[in-house]
Amino acid sequence: MPRWVWWMPVVVLTVVAGLMVYRAGYIAASITETDVINHYAALYVETGPEGAQVTDCVARPSASDDVWLVVHCGGAAHMVQYRVDRFGRLVDEPAGTGPRT
Repeated sequence: MPRWVWWMPVVVLTVVAGLMVYRAGYIAASITETDVINHYAALYVETGPEGAQVTDCVARPSASDDVWLVVHCGGAAHMVQYRVDRFGRLVDEPAGTGPRT
């Protein structure tokens, strides 16, 4: 068996790992705060109380290293917090008060 056949799995794994790292870096570099806020505001309108609006949501940067933004949606009667990492994913379940309808 030729010697290069033995090295093909290493080459393939290296290329796949490189593509995955490139993709992760591209996502982190291209996602904006506006994208994240709009996404979670739309989620709040979809799952929040009746009459929920996109304008009910605001965001602030987080002091934690593993959380990028905290998106606050709702008012005094029903407040939901979405803690989001740098890739736009939820870090944990949304924290909130009041029932979801």
